This record gives sequence, C-alpha cells and structure tokens, in this order.
Amino acid sequence: MDRDLPSSCEQSIRSPSENPAEDSLSPETLASLRSLVITPSTPDTAISSIFQTLTRSLQLSRDPLVLHHTLKLFSDLASHRPSLSSSVSELVRSHALLSSDSTRLAAESLDVLASIAERGGTPVDLDDRSFVSLCFGPSVSVRSWLLRNAERFRIGPHVLLTMFLGFTRDPYPYVRKTALDGLVGLSKPGVVEDLDMIQGCYCRAVELLLDTEDYVRSAAVRAVSAWGLMLVAFNLETKLYWSDNLFVKLCSMGRDMSMEVRVEAFDALGKIEIVSADILLQTLSKRVSGTTKGMGSFGQCPAAEVESSASSVAGVLVHGLEDEFYEVRKSTCHSLRTLTIISAEFSEKALNLLMDVLNDDSMYVRLQALETMLHMATYGLLKVQGTHMHMFLGSLMDGNMSIRSATRKILKLVKLPNIETFKLSVDGIIDNLERHPQDEADIFSVLFHIGRNHGKFGMSIINEVFKEMELASEGKLGFDTARVAALLILAISALLSQGQHACNIPPIIFSYAVTLLGRISVALTDIMNQDALLAYLSQCSRSTRFSAMEFNLREDKPRLPAVTIASSSHSSNEINGTVGSPFQQGEDVAANLQYQAMREPMEVASSHVGYHLEVQDEVIRSMNLIFAKVKDIWPLIQSGFTNEVLRVLRSFKEELATFTSGSLRSVGAVAFALQYLRVVKQLAKVWEHFLPARKLCSGMGELDIALGKLETRLRELKSRFTGLSLEQELQILELLLLTCTLRLSKVESYCQVASLKKLSMTASHVESILKLGSIEPSNFMSEVGKLSYLTRTSSFGAPCDPFLFKELLKYFSLEQFVVFGRIDHIKAELVVPDNDSENHLPFVPRLPVGIPCEITLHNICSENKLWVRMTMDDESTQFVFLDLDLFGSSDEVRKFTYVVPFYRTPCAFSFTLRICIGMECSFEDVPPVKRYGGPDRELTFLCQEKEVHLSMVGEH
Repeated sequence: MDRDLPSSCEQSIRSPSENPAEDSLSPETLASLRSLVITPSTPDTAISSIFQTLTRSLQLSRDPLVLHHTLKLFSDLASHRPSLSSSVSELVRSHALLSSDSTRLAAESLDVLASIAERGGTPVDLDDRSFVSLCFGPSVSVRSWLLRNAERFRIGPHVLLTMFLGFTRDPYPYVRKTALDGLVGLSKPGVVEDLDMIQGCYCRAVELLLDTEDYVRSAAVRAVSAWGLMLVAFNLETKLYWSDNLFVKLCSMGRDMSMEVRVEAFDALGKIEIVSADILLQTLSKRVSGTTKGMGSFGQCPAAEVESSASSVAGVLVHGLEDEFYEVRKSTCHSLRTLTIISAEFSEKALNLLMDVLNDDSMYVRLQALETMLHMATYGLLKVQGTHMHMFLGSLMDGNMSIRSATRKILKLVKLPNIETFKLSVDGIIDNLERHPQDEADIFSVLFHIGRNHGKFGMSIINEVFKEMELASEGKLGFDTARVAALLILAISALLSQGQHACNIPPIIFSYAVTLLGRISVALTDIMNQDALLAYLSQCSRSTRFSAMEFNLREDKPRLPAVTIASSSHSSNEINGTVGSPFQQGEDVAANLQYQAMREPMEVASSHVGYHLEVQDEVIRSMNLIFAKVKDIWPLIQSGFTNEVLRVLRSFKEELATFTSGSLRSVGAVAFALQYLRVVKQLAKVWEHFLPARKLCSGMGELDIALGKLETRLRELKSRFTGLSLEQELQILELLLLTCTLRLSKVESYCQVASLKKLSMTASHVESILKLGSIEPSNFMSEVGKLSYLTRTSSFGAPCDPFLFKELLKYFSLEQFVVFGRIDHIKAELVVPDNDSENHLPFVPRLPVGIPCEITLHNICSENKLWVRMTMDDESTQFVFLDLDLFGSSDEVRKFTYVVPFYRTPCAFSFTLRICIGMECSFEDVPPVKRYGGPDRELTFLCQEKEVHLSMVGEH
C-alpha cells in the first residue's frame, strides 16, 4: 500500500474480508477516496486498488447512498484515468443497476455510461422500451433528467415526440418545462415533416402559454416560436396567416407578469420575418386604430377573435421599451432589428421610439438601441431627421466607450438630408473629439466617411471655416486644435468625393494636413497607408486640380494596382495602399514629374513635424520594444524561473524610469507600462504555485493573497488609464479571465461561486467587445467562453471540476501589448498640511473632526465617482463622497482644498487615521458591493495612504 494514502483509505482497500457485508464502504470513506482519484500524482498501484475496492462495493452494497458515491467515483476514475474508461463502462453496464427497481440509480448509471461514451465520441445505445419504462418511474427528478438528456441515448424521434407531448400534461411543472424544451429540440428540418403533427405541437405549446408557473410559460413561448416558424415554413399558401397568428400569440405574452417570460416573448418576436403591415404598426400604438379592425390576414375571423388579437398587439412594443426591467427593454430593442426590415413605414415610426431609448439608464439598453439603428442603416432604412439629431448626437458624449463607438459606426453609414443636419453632425463629432481625445483615430475615420458620403456639404463647410486654418499673426500655423485637425480630415474626404472639377478647396489646407500626417494616417489605415497619404497631400498642397478621383475609392473598384514612381537616380519607391494606390498615371514621364514635384512639400512637412513628434515616437517605440521582450519571457514563467523573470522585469522598470522626464504626452503611457510590469511580476509569483514539479511550502492562504494582489493590479490597469483601444482592453480582460481560471483550478478553492460569477461576467464583457469589431479572440478566450457557458447551463448544479479549468491554462499565452496612441493616467495627490508625528490636529472625543486636505486630481472626468476612505485601527472605516461638480472646471489637472469630516472619533487621548482617495470601478464586469453608506462598487485607489495624526484638545 502506498505510504501517501490516508490510513482510513488504506484500511478500506485491503484484500476482501471473509464477511461480504464488511466490504461495503461507508459514504465518508468513499468521499475521502475522491481526493486520491483526482490527484494526478497518485500512483497507479493505488488507483488499481481503489478500482478493485469500488468494484466490490458496487457488487455487494445495497445502500443507495454508498452506490451513489461509488458511481460518482467510477465517473471520476474514467475522466482522470482514460485507460480505465473501458473497464468502468463494462462494469457499470454489466451490473444489475440498469434493471433494478431503483430508477434513480439506473439514471446515475446511465449518466456514467453516457459521460464515458461522449469522451470517446460515441453515444450510448438505450432501447426505446427501457427509456419509456424509466420515464414512467416514480422519481420526478429522474423523469426530468431523462427527458432533458434523451438525445444522449439515440432514442427515435417519433418516440421522443410522443413522450414530450405526453409529459407536457405532467402534474409536475418542472417536467412540463423539460418536455417543452424537448419539443423545441425536435423542431428541426427533417425530424418532423407531417403538417398535422407540426400544427399539433404548435397548438399544444399555445395551450401552455396560460400555465400557472413562470418557467413553464417561458418554455412555452420558446416552443410556440419554434413550432410556429416551422408551421409558417411548411404552409406556403397560408404563410402570412400563420405568421400573423404566431405574431399575435407572442405579443399576448409581452405583458406577462414574469420578466423572464416577457424577455422570451420579445426575443421570439425578433425571429419573425413576415407579418401584415397593419398588425405591425399597431404594436407602436396603444390605441386600437380603426384601420386595423380587420387585423391583416384575420379579416375573415369572428369579430371577437379579431378584437382580442388587436388588444394583444396594441402598443406591445411601446410597453416593452418602457418596461421596468432593463432585460425586457434590451430584448425589445433587439426584436426591432428584424421587424424594421419588414416595413419602411414601421421603420420610420420605430426610429422615434429608439431615439428616446438613447436616454435609458442602462448601458446595455442604449447599446442595443444603437446596434438596432446600425442594422437599419445597413439596410438603408435609417431616415434621420433634424429633430432626432440632438438626442442621437448626445450619445457621442456618453461616458461609455462602447456607446460612443456604436454611435460613430452609424454616422459612417447614415445619409443626412440637408446641410444643416450635416453641420450639426460635424459639430457633434468635433465636440466628441474635444471631450474624449482618446477616441481620436475612430473620430477621424468617421469624419472621413461622412465627408466622402456628403462631399458637397463638406466643401461648403471647409470654405466657410477656412480662416480657422490660416496663418496666425505670429507666423505660426493655427492647426494645433482638435477642431482644425478634424476639419482637415473633412477637407481630404470632400476632395476625394467631388473630384478635381468640382473641388474649390484652397491648396494650402492640404499643406496643413501634411503636418498632421501621423494622426491622420492612423485613422485612415482602412483606406490607404501613410506613404500613399503623404504623396497625395503633397500633390494636393500644390494644386487641387490634380486628379483627385484617381484615388477612386468607390465600392465598385475596391482595389487598384500599385504604381512605381521612379526618381532621377533610377531607384524606385512603391506606394501600396490598403484599398489601392492613389496614383494611376498612364506614362512614366508623368510619374517622374509627380515625384519631383512632391519632394519639396515632403521636406517641408518633415521640418514642420520635426521635434514635435520625434521624442514622442521614440518613447513609444522604446516601450513597444520592452513589451515585446516581456512577451518573450513567458516561457521562463511557465518553466518556473521566477527569480530570473523578476530580475529581467526589474531591468525593464529601470529602463522605463529614464522616460519619465520626456514629453508630457508620454507620461501616461510610461505609467501604464510600469503597471503592466507589476501585473506580469505578480503573475509570475502566482504561476509558481501551479507548477507540477514544484512543491511550495505555502498554504492555500498565501495563494489567495497572491491572486488577490494580481486582481487588484489588473483592476488598476483597467480603470486607471484612459485611451486604451479595444484590442488593449481585450488583453487586460484576458488576464482577468486567466486570474479567475487560476483560482478555479485549485481543488481547495473556497470561493468557487464568487469566482464563477466573476468569470461569467468577464466573459460576457469580452463577448460584448468582440461584437463591436473584427477582433478575433485568442484560443484561451474561446475555450474559457465555452466552459463558462457550460457552467451556467449545467443541469446538475454541482461544483465545477477544478481540473476542467486547469486544462484551460495550456491555451494561455502572454500576448504583446502595443502602444500607439495617447494614454492618460488617472491619479490623485493628497496632502494634509502641517501634520506629522510631531504636529497633530486637535479633536474632541465623540465629536466630528475636519481633516483639511489639499487634493490634486489628474485626468478625472465628471462621470468618475471618487470617495475618500478613512480607516482607524483596521476596524472603523468611513467613506466620504467627493462631488466633483463642487470643485470647478473639468481640466486635466484640478487642484482644490477640501475639509473631510470624520465622525467616529474615539474616546482616547490620540489616534491615527489612514486616508486615501479611491475611484469606483465603472466597468460592467465588477459586481456591486453590499456596503452601507459607501461606494456601490469596488474602489481603485488613486494615491498612497496618508497617515493623519490627531490629539485631544489640550493634549497636543
């Protein structure tokens, strides 16, 4: 017997005794054996002994609890020891449990067999008779489990359809719900093709819309939707009638008392692709109009049925958008994506409601409304009027980056009706740029597209505001503002849209644009590369009569061949654009003259840019080199060379310290890089606990502390820096997913529920970001997303297997961070003047005392929620909210003095307070905190804690 086995387990797996009854193991002993089964380091000899012991227990025991534990251990053995899978399967299959009187044990045996078979890629064959017999057993939970897992056992579809239809009348509501879900699973093409059977399933599901249980009605809505759509597809002659019928039935559930039912109803409405126009329009009006008395295809129905249908439909979408639960409002917005395509009149009226939704309290609802508008714009159905613009452009000022990004995507596609609306849009976009400079690249891209789509309007504005770009009296160029930079983008796009004959933009404007080459080229990477842009601007700065339309960025000619421009020294410079080369000259002579003509403007541009960008670019390049080296040390972390990793990271930190005295624009990026190095350092320390060949003496408590520090550093990285791109934010979220996975992969984890919730919320955040653009998730993100979904939909509700999460770690690889724009560092400075260990502030015991604080805030906007935290003796903590509206402007740096009240002064001669400033984490994947009289979410601290010394009046 292996010496590492516990004595109780060792005694239990000795050779069988003479009394068979004594070979039956107790439930406690079987539970203790599990730790040996799931531990990879357990020797094969011990595993073999455990297998023999479990075999005897399965054959001799009659205790249901013992048999339950035995089957669970067999499942674990097959999972963690694949070589034993076939032996376990044969043993369980040959045992009499499948034919015993206990349906619960039979179901558990089937579960073990199915799990083993699925890992091998083959389902378990169970004859229809045995399945039906087990379903009619006395155990309700077994009946539900069998119906829910029927597809794992190759049961014939006609048997399943009969069983599911029959059990929709079961007296137990959960069985009815499971049967309805099973019917949904059968509503696939090729499974049931009999029209009467399809209609029967639909009608049965409609009956259960009136069930007394909420979750049964939710399942009924899904079944009605699934079989109703099949009915529509199979009835080509009466397609509109059945589609209208389905639409009305689902609308009737839009006012259900249960929030979950209403969400299901509106989700289902979004799947309907055809419905009568008058019925559709009635959903937007709470008053039944006279024109809808016929209710479309219901015109031949009895008057009572028509009236009932009209009442069900009337204003249902309005009710959905006004619902008290954000989930319902979000679902209603999503359903409008499909419905607005059906009717242009409906689309126009629905847009008025969607504009009101942009003021919704929930970020999720606002974002869904914008995604619906984007869908409408893609199909050319978004007819924006002047009355809409103020509310729509207000979304550009939203504090959430996803909202602003979605709004700008719509502006790229929308067709504006007149120049007044165009001017209003341009002003709104420029205000967005001044308010959120971190969005500059995306904003410039929007201005380019909107200018190209409205070329005449763009030229009109440029000619009106040309004076803003003229030379100032001191001889300096007046383009160093966000507004002028945006107008330069507009000028470029207008020229490309209108061409040489219609364009009358002064050429000097394009010489201004050359000086902003770096910022502009980043925004136009999907149109042309930087070399092509420089050549184009240089030529245009000499004369706008150059054939601007040779760029030809129309959709019908998406790509042009590259052109070689030869110099007098017979060298060549090939200009390759993302969409196509701008110069498509017919003769080499013209190309050569063009090259000579643009040499001088290029040299002028270089002199204008000069030192303005050189220092900034050098710092960014150096930091990106460091980030590349950090990526290269990941194999060292995986191999456990922690000391070497820490030494390398220390050298990187020293190198970054040399940049802090450079350009002010690079200070935020340097601070971000330093914080990222702290994250990698902490990750290396945490990873050391997960090395198979390294046995640390630390306990679980030390690992929890290390993981907590890693989460804190990542939270600071995510919340204390602005200007991050979606790719950079995804990389931070991936590290948060890794932290949750590491915590869940420990067998001894005591916070599994909280960690699973955090993992699920972070995975949802990742999914929402991936929907915004064309970013591909890493393998690790994809695998974590799959497992997160499985844990949320688990039918057993048991704690998740830590080894499933441990398997995910092999997919993770540290990706390289790339800094390419301005990053601002959110921080605070706190000083309590004239206070130290020798100079105390006076106080009176049991009475409030004011702490005078000199506070400096950097890059704090009005949407941030700041709190002053004061802690005394690690026991008493008090929070005071900082209302930023009371402290003047919203500049990048704010300085003010504030007297912070502390109410819990002790009855003592003196005491010490620790005081600091924290900011609430505003991102959605941070769960709320139950705290009375303090912040609603976790705080990220913006400065070091300061000690404040106080003494009783008369003592100091």
